[in-house]
Amino acid sequence: MKLMENRKEDVAIRKTGTTTVGIRTKDCVVLAADQKATMGYFAADLDAQKVYKLTDKIGLTIAGGMGDAQTLVRFLRSQAKLFEVERENAITTKALVTFIANILSGNRYYPFMIQFIIGGHTGTPQLYSMDAVGSIAPVEDYTVSGSGSEFAMGVLDTNYHATMKKDDVIKLAIKAVQAAKKRDVMSGGHSYTIMVIDANGVQELSKKDVEKIVAGM
Repeated sequence: MKLMENRKEDVAIRKTGTTTVGIRTKDCVVLAADQKATMGYFAADLDAQKVYKLTDKIGLTIAGGMGDAQTLVRFLRSQAKLFEVERENAITTKALVTFIANILSGNRYYPFMIQFIIGGHTGTPQLYSMDAVGSIAPVEDYTVSGSGSEFAMGVLDTNYHATMKKDDVIKLAIKAVQAAKKRDVMSGGHSYTIMVIDANGVQELSKKDVEKIVAGM
């Protein structure tokens, strides 16, 4: 499956500037992103949030328009909670991914200018990549999105292996985004946003913890 091939939506998303990464191993999923948000050639925010918790077991990264992304994140959180109340059971990663895809597909003629990486652990670690019109690509190992994708992907191609421990996966995610921040003028920010999803649920690393990891690399 080829996502966003020759689509004007892909060009628009990439112009906004971002690097997001998703990595899956047998035990966990790690989501990571830079923190730079731009308005044209102006760096409007250097602490932008691009990784979001949707449920206690599911998170996502965004690339594209912040307004579209934040609107959808609020809606998805409310729908996931409603599902849990009505069914007396938390929504699964696959079910929420399908729900998101249906929303994006339904708006394909007036698409949200966003691209998602979605990770969750509802039984097993799962990772998906999704484009602006709802195409779903299950990911076995790692994926990237945004204007710094090529630089991040090179680091992942070289260093990833499926048996990596969680701490090593976190470091690899940081290295991938770090490479993009170095070479992609549209990616940057003060630090990195890192989210770990495993059998214990979603955990976003504190700024202090991220800085400590970076200092030790």
